[in-house]
Amino acid sequence: MEGDINVVTAKPEDVKLMKKLSKIKHTIIVMSGKGGVGKSTVSVNIAVGLALRGYEVGILDADIHGPNVPKMLKLEDVRLEADKNGIYPAEVPPRIKVMSMAFLSQDKDTPIVWRGPMKMGALRQFIEDVYWGDLDYLIVDLPPGTGDEPLTIAQLITNADGSVIVTTPQDVALLDSRKSVSFSNALELPILGIVENMAGFVCPHCKETVNLFKIGGGEKAADELGVPFLGRVPIDPNVVNAGDDGLPLIAADGSSPASEALEGIIDKILAKTEKH
Repeated sequence: MEGDINVVTAKPEDVKLMKKLSKIKHTIIVMSGKGGVGKSTVSVNIAVGLALRGYEVGILDADIHGPNVPKMLKLEDVRLEADKNGIYPAEVPPRIKVMSMAFLSQDKDTPIVWRGPMKMGALRQFIEDVYWGDLDYLIVDLPPGTGDEPLTIAQLITNADGSVIVTTPQDVALLDSRKSVSFSNALELPILGIVENMAGFVCPHCKETVNLFKIGGGEKAADELGVPFLGRVPIDPNVVNAGDDGLPLIAADGSSPASEALEGIIDKILAKTEKH
Protein backbone atom coordinates (compact mmCIF):
# COMPACT_ATOMS: atom_id res chain seq x y z
CA MET A 1 0.00 0.00 0.00
CA GLU A 2 1.38 3.36 -0.99
CA GLY A 3 1.59 6.12 1.58
CA ASP A 4 1.03 6.11 5.32
CA ILE A 5 -2.26 6.09 7.17
CA ASN A 6 -2.32 8.06 10.40
CA VAL A 7 -5.02 7.02 12.83
CA VAL A 8 -5.82 9.35 15.74
CA THR A 9 -7.79 7.80 18.58
CA ALA A 10 -9.77 10.24 20.69
CA LYS A 11 -9.56 10.00 24.46
CA PRO A 12 -12.81 8.67 25.95
CA GLU A 13 -13.34 11.88 27.92
CA ASP A 14 -13.10 13.94 24.71
CA VAL A 15 -15.63 12.00 22.62
CA LYS A 16 -18.65 13.89 23.97
CA LEU A 17 -16.91 17.22 23.43
CA MET A 18 -15.97 16.32 19.85
CA LYS A 19 -19.54 15.26 19.05
CA LYS A 20 -20.88 18.61 20.20
CA LEU A 21 -18.26 20.57 18.28
CA SER A 22 -18.97 18.53 15.13
CA LYS A 23 -22.43 20.11 14.99
CA ILE A 24 -21.00 23.64 14.97
CA LYS A 25 -19.84 24.82 11.56
CA HIS A 26 -17.96 27.96 12.58
CA THR A 27 -16.60 29.28 15.86
CA ILE A 28 -15.56 32.90 16.39
CA ILE A 29 -13.68 33.80 19.57
CA VAL A 30 -14.07 37.46 20.57
CA MET A 31 -11.36 38.71 22.90
CA SER A 32 -9.66 41.86 24.15
CA GLY A 33 -6.47 42.70 25.96
CA LYS A 34 -8.22 44.81 28.59
CA GLY A 35 -11.70 45.45 29.94
CA GLY A 36 -13.97 48.34 29.09
CA VAL A 37 -13.45 48.29 25.32
CA GLY A 38 -16.97 47.07 24.45
CA LYS A 39 -16.05 43.48 23.67
CA SER A 40 -19.35 41.98 24.86
CA THR A 41 -21.28 44.64 22.96
CA VAL A 42 -19.42 43.74 19.77
CA SER A 43 -19.94 40.00 20.43
CA VAL A 44 -23.68 40.32 20.93
CA ASN A 45 -24.19 42.59 17.94
CA ILE A 46 -22.22 40.24 15.68
CA ALA A 47 -24.33 37.32 16.89
CA VAL A 48 -27.62 39.17 16.41
CA GLY A 49 -26.50 40.45 13.01
CA LEU A 50 -25.72 36.90 11.88
CA ALA A 51 -29.06 35.63 13.17
CA LEU A 52 -30.91 38.39 11.30
CA ARG A 53 -29.22 37.13 8.14
CA GLY A 54 -30.68 33.68 8.66
CA TYR A 55 -27.86 31.85 10.44
CA GLU A 56 -28.36 29.61 13.47
CA VAL A 57 -26.21 31.23 16.15
CA GLY A 58 -25.03 30.37 19.65
CA ILE A 59 -23.40 32.71 22.16
CA LEU A 60 -21.13 31.21 24.79
CA ASP A 61 -20.57 33.80 27.52
CA ALA A 62 -17.20 32.60 28.77
CA ASP A 63 -16.77 35.37 31.33
CA ILE A 64 -17.24 33.41 34.55
CA HIS A 65 -16.77 36.36 36.91
CA GLY A 66 -18.56 39.10 34.98
CA PRO A 67 -21.14 37.65 32.57
CA ASN A 68 -22.90 40.48 30.71
CA VAL A 69 -24.51 38.78 27.72
CA PRO A 70 -27.82 37.87 29.44
CA LYS A 71 -28.36 41.52 30.43
CA MET A 72 -27.75 42.67 26.87
CA LEU A 73 -30.35 40.21 25.56
CA LYS A 74 -32.91 40.68 28.36
CA LEU A 75 -32.36 37.17 29.74
CA GLU A 76 -31.47 38.07 33.31
CA ASP A 77 -34.34 36.13 34.91
CA VAL A 78 -34.03 33.00 32.77
CA ARG A 79 -33.55 29.65 34.50
CA LEU A 80 -32.40 26.75 32.37
CA GLU A 81 -33.92 23.29 32.02
CA ALA A 82 -32.20 19.97 31.42
CA ASP A 83 -33.00 16.40 30.43
CA LYS A 84 -31.16 13.43 28.94
CA ASN A 85 -30.04 15.61 26.01
CA GLY A 86 -28.25 18.01 28.33
CA ILE A 87 -28.78 21.57 29.48
CA TYR A 88 -31.01 23.61 27.20
CA PRO A 89 -29.58 27.08 26.52
CA ALA A 90 -31.71 30.20 26.69
CA GLU A 91 -33.20 31.20 23.36
CA VAL A 92 -33.68 34.61 21.76
CA PRO A 93 -35.62 35.21 18.54
CA PRO A 94 -34.95 34.85 15.73
CA ARG A 95 -32.27 32.10 15.96
CA ILE A 96 -29.97 32.64 18.95
CA LYS A 97 -29.06 30.26 21.80
CA VAL A 98 -27.21 31.56 24.85
CA MET A 99 -25.23 29.92 27.65
CA SER A 100 -23.83 31.93 30.54
CA MET A 101 -22.71 31.54 34.13
CA ALA A 102 -25.35 34.15 34.98
CA PHE A 103 -28.07 31.52 34.46
CA LEU A 104 -26.55 29.30 37.14
CA SER A 105 -25.99 31.91 39.85
CA GLN A 106 -28.52 31.98 42.67
CA ASP A 107 -28.04 35.69 43.21
CA LYS A 108 -26.78 38.07 40.52
CA ASP A 109 -25.02 40.15 43.19
CA THR A 110 -23.02 37.21 44.57
CA PRO A 111 -19.52 36.96 43.04
CA ILE A 112 -18.13 33.73 41.62
CA VAL A 113 -14.96 33.02 43.60
CA TRP A 114 -13.30 30.19 41.70
CA ARG A 115 -9.75 29.15 40.93
CA GLY A 116 -8.54 28.08 37.50
CA PRO A 117 -9.49 24.36 37.54
CA MET A 118 -13.12 25.08 38.43
CA LYS A 119 -13.42 27.69 35.68
CA MET A 120 -11.86 25.30 33.18
CA GLY A 121 -14.31 22.57 34.14
CA ALA A 122 -17.29 24.92 33.83
CA LEU A 123 -16.28 26.07 30.35
CA ARG A 124 -15.92 22.48 29.23
CA GLN A 125 -19.42 21.74 30.50
CA PHE A 126 -20.77 24.83 28.73
CA ILE A 127 -19.77 23.16 25.47
CA GLU A 128 -20.23 19.43 25.94
CA ASP A 129 -23.18 19.36 28.37
CA VAL A 130 -25.28 22.02 26.65
CA TYR A 131 -27.75 21.00 23.95
CA TRP A 132 -26.63 23.48 21.29
CA GLY A 133 -28.09 21.50 18.39
CA ASP A 134 -26.84 22.35 14.90
CA LEU A 135 -25.26 25.79 14.72
CA ASP A 136 -23.86 27.78 11.84
CA TYR A 137 -21.91 30.03 14.21
CA LEU A 138 -20.87 29.89 17.85
CA ILE A 139 -19.70 33.25 19.17
CA VAL A 140 -17.50 32.92 22.27
CA ASP A 141 -17.35 36.08 24.36
CA LEU A 142 -14.18 35.82 26.44
CA PRO A 143 -13.24 37.86 29.51
CA PRO A 144 -10.45 40.39 28.95
CA GLY A 145 -6.84 39.32 29.09
CA THR A 146 -5.02 36.10 28.32
CA GLY A 147 -5.67 34.01 31.44
CA ASP A 148 -7.44 30.75 32.25
CA GLU A 149 -10.62 31.26 30.23
CA PRO A 150 -9.04 32.24 26.89
CA LEU A 151 -6.46 29.47 27.22
CA THR A 152 -9.14 26.88 28.07
CA ILE A 153 -11.39 27.84 25.15
CA ALA A 154 -8.46 27.80 22.73
CA GLN A 155 -7.49 24.31 23.91
CA LEU A 156 -11.06 22.94 23.84
CA ILE A 157 -12.06 24.39 20.45
CA THR A 158 -9.01 23.54 18.41
CA ASN A 159 -10.68 24.07 15.04
CA ALA A 160 -12.03 27.58 15.68
CA ASP A 161 -12.20 29.82 12.64
CA GLY A 162 -10.29 32.48 14.50
CA SER A 163 -10.27 35.36 16.95
CA VAL A 164 -11.75 38.83 16.66
CA ILE A 165 -9.78 41.25 18.83
CA VAL A 166 -11.63 44.32 20.09
CA THR A 167 -9.74 47.45 21.07
CA THR A 168 -10.23 51.19 21.45
CA PRO A 169 -7.96 53.80 19.86
CA GLN A 170 -6.00 54.79 22.99
CA ASP A 171 -2.39 53.70 23.23
CA VAL A 172 -2.94 51.75 26.47
CA ALA A 173 -5.73 49.68 24.90
CA LEU A 174 -3.67 49.07 21.78
CA LEU A 175 -0.76 47.87 23.90
CA ASP A 176 -2.99 45.21 25.44
CA SER A 177 -4.57 44.25 22.10
CA ARG A 178 -1.09 43.46 20.79
CA LYS A 179 -0.82 40.89 23.59
CA SER A 180 -4.04 39.28 22.34
CA VAL A 181 -2.52 39.01 18.88
CA SER A 182 0.60 37.38 20.34
CA PHE A 183 -1.61 35.05 22.40
CA SER A 184 -3.53 33.94 19.29
CA ASN A 185 -0.31 33.39 17.37
CA ALA A 186 1.23 31.38 20.20
CA LEU A 187 -1.78 29.03 20.25
CA GLU A 188 -1.96 28.86 16.45
CA LEU A 189 -5.41 30.43 16.58
CA PRO A 190 -6.11 32.25 13.31
CA ILE A 191 -6.77 35.97 13.67
CA LEU A 192 -9.83 37.13 11.78
CA GLY A 193 -8.98 40.73 12.53
CA ILE A 194 -9.03 43.73 14.83
CA VAL A 195 -12.12 45.84 15.54
CA GLU A 196 -11.52 49.43 16.63
CA ASN A 197 -14.43 50.28 18.91
CA MET A 198 -15.45 53.72 20.24
CA ALA A 199 -13.70 55.31 17.27
CA GLY A 200 -15.10 58.81 17.30
CA PHE A 201 -18.44 60.22 18.41
CA VAL A 202 -20.99 61.06 15.73
CA CYS A 203 -23.03 64.07 16.84
CA PRO A 204 -26.73 63.19 16.50
CA HIS A 205 -27.52 66.80 15.55
CA CYS A 206 -24.87 67.95 13.10
CA LYS A 207 -23.55 64.45 12.16
CA GLU A 208 -19.96 65.64 12.60
CA THR A 209 -17.47 63.18 14.12
CA VAL A 210 -15.54 64.14 17.26
CA ASN A 211 -12.51 61.95 17.99
CA LEU A 212 -12.83 61.62 21.77
CA PHE A 213 -10.29 58.80 22.06
CA LYS A 214 -8.26 59.54 18.93
CA ILE A 215 -8.94 57.43 15.85
CA GLY A 216 -7.08 55.01 13.62
CA GLY A 217 -5.05 53.31 16.33
CA GLY A 218 -6.62 49.90 15.78
CA GLU A 219 -6.02 50.06 12.05
CA LYS A 220 -2.42 51.13 12.63
CA ALA A 221 -1.86 48.24 15.07
CA ALA A 222 -3.35 45.77 12.60
CA ASP A 223 -1.05 47.04 9.87
CA GLU A 224 2.04 46.88 12.08
CA LEU A 225 1.19 43.38 13.32
CA GLY A 226 0.27 42.08 9.89
CA VAL A 227 -3.30 41.10 10.77
CA PRO A 228 -6.58 42.12 9.07
CA PHE A 229 -8.45 45.25 10.12
CA LEU A 230 -12.18 44.56 10.25
CA GLY A 231 -13.40 48.11 10.79
CA ARG A 232 -14.10 50.82 13.34
CA VAL A 233 -17.32 51.40 15.26
CA PRO A 234 -18.15 54.96 16.36
CA ILE A 235 -19.49 55.85 19.79
CA ASP A 236 -23.27 55.97 19.78
CA PRO A 237 -25.31 56.66 22.95
CA ASN A 238 -27.97 54.33 21.59
CA VAL A 239 -25.52 51.42 21.88
CA VAL A 240 -25.72 51.77 25.67
CA ASN A 241 -29.48 52.31 25.69
CA ALA A 242 -30.07 49.34 23.40
CA GLY A 243 -27.86 47.08 25.49
CA ASP A 244 -29.58 48.09 28.73
CA ASP A 245 -32.97 47.51 27.11
CA GLY A 246 -32.00 44.04 25.91
CA LEU A 247 -32.25 44.85 22.20
CA PRO A 248 -28.81 45.22 20.56
CA LEU A 249 -28.36 48.25 18.34
CA ILE A 250 -27.95 46.26 15.15
CA ALA A 251 -31.56 45.09 15.60
CA ALA A 252 -32.94 48.28 17.16
CA ASP A 253 -31.58 50.80 14.64
CA GLY A 254 -29.99 49.34 11.54
CA SER A 255 -29.49 52.76 9.94
CA SER A 256 -27.20 54.24 12.62
CA PRO A 257 -23.49 54.73 11.80
CA ALA A 258 -22.54 52.19 14.48
CA SER A 259 -24.94 49.58 13.07
CA GLU A 260 -23.67 50.15 9.55
CA ALA A 261 -20.10 49.73 10.78
CA LEU A 262 -21.03 46.47 12.53
CA GLU A 263 -22.73 45.20 9.38
CA GLY A 264 -19.53 45.87 7.46
CA ILE A 265 -17.54 43.94 10.07
CA ILE A 266 -19.95 41.01 9.77
CA ASP A 267 -19.53 41.06 5.98
CA LYS A 268 -15.77 40.67 6.39
CA ILE A 269 -16.12 37.92 8.99
CA LEU A 270 -18.48 35.99 6.73
CA ALA A 271 -16.11 36.34 3.79
CA LYS A 272 -13.28 34.87 5.89
CA THR A 273 -15.17 32.10 7.68
CA GLU A 274 -17.11 30.81 4.70
CA LYS A 275 -13.75 30.08 3.05
CA HIS A 276 -12.58 28.15 6.13
